[in-house]
Amino acid sequence: MKDTIHIRVKTRYLEKESKPAQQRYVYAYTITIENTGEMSAQLISRYWHITDSNGEIQEVQGLGVIGAQPHLAPGEHYQYTSGVVLATETGMMEGHYTMRRADGEEFDAPIPPFALVKPSALH
Repeated sequence: MKDTIHIRVKTRYLEKESKPAQQRYVYAYTITIENTGEMSAQLISRYWHITDSNGEIQEVQGLGVIGAQPHLAPGEHYQYTSGVVLATETGMMEGHYTMRRADGEEFDAPIPPFALVKPSALH
């Protein structure tokens, strides 16, 4: 059986919460997790690998997302918004969600790399 969890990401720079003079750049990201497989699955935990433009790495792991461990039946999706603070104007995030299928088997659903970039930094 193929585990099919599709993950889409949209990012947004939060100018009002950022303080560039203090090397504080705040981004929000909205994740949509869709179960396109044949069996229901529950999101158990998350792992993030966050890299700023200085090459500094933050690793974040923990149970669920924003306090939830959503169950997704085939065809269902779950969306949430969270945030990250960087010491540089740009960065990258990637990671995975550990999912548990209805039969008890666990698998990792990869979160593809995505950029954290201020709109003014794009040329």
